[in-house]
Amino acid sequence: MTQPPFITDSHCHLDFPDFEGELDTIIDRAAAAGVTRMVTICTRLKNEPKVRAIAEAYKPVFYAAGTHPMSAAEEPLVTVDELIEMSKHPKFVGIGESGLDYHYTAESAEVQKASLLVHIQAARETGLPLIIHARAADDDMARILSGEFANGAYSCVMHCYCSGAELAKTCLDLGFYLSMSGIATFKNSQEVRDIFAAAPVNRVLVETDAPYLAPMPYRGKRNEPAFTANTARLGADVFGMEYAEFAAQSQANFERLFSKTVQQVEPV
Repeated sequence: MTQPPFITDSHCHLDFPDFEGELDTIIDRAAAAGVTRMVTICTRLKNEPKVRAIAEAYKPVFYAAGTHPMSAAEEPLVTVDELIEMSKHPKFVGIGESGLDYHYTAESAEVQKASLLVHIQAARETGLPLIIHARAADDDMARILSGEFANGAYSCVMHCYCSGAELAKTCLDLGFYLSMSGIATFKNSQEVRDIFAAAPVNRVLVETDAPYLAPMPYRGKRNEPAFTANTARLGADVFGMEYAEFAAQSQANFERLFSKTVQQVEPV
């Protein structure tokens, strides 16, 4: 059987209950689809030991940690020093996800902003990429990311990008990356596809956000890292590329941004 082109699921949540007791099978299916690496994201720092243990148990899995904006009001405000200490683990490769979500949790906007500033500083000090969740907060997000970048450079990926074209332009102008999720495969997501089509292809990653947002034809079902291939095939179409060419480009993009992953032993 021919090995499919290698790709990376740059954002998933393997510690969520949806995958309980199935990780061996989930990771095997990912490998069969060409997904040779996954970054599993810790969204509440009290769960960091569990997320770290998954990364330690599975060679293809790396991890990141932070306080999700929708949880920011429910969790203690993390410190820069705490994030720096976590980042010393060899498989800890990113800061977040952090960000702003005014769709569901606008009432906690101020604490979300305070949390975001801590994560930005940690990304700046560690040199690891910031992982951003943004929803219904384009103006504040653009203002904060730009203003903080002027105070000191840092790298960043806008995960599961489905915000507006202006925020995308702001982020790309700062040298940041946009990550394409299964949302881009949905019939009613032409605006999202257009935003990606206008982006430099060397600044695009692919992800699942599993167990959420399964791409077509799995929409409405549990998502899993193997389905990154479906989103990546859509990405190839958006950029008018052969799948193998787009896969190779997305791999190069991931390794440039998440450079700590290439310091590890390559997955089998």
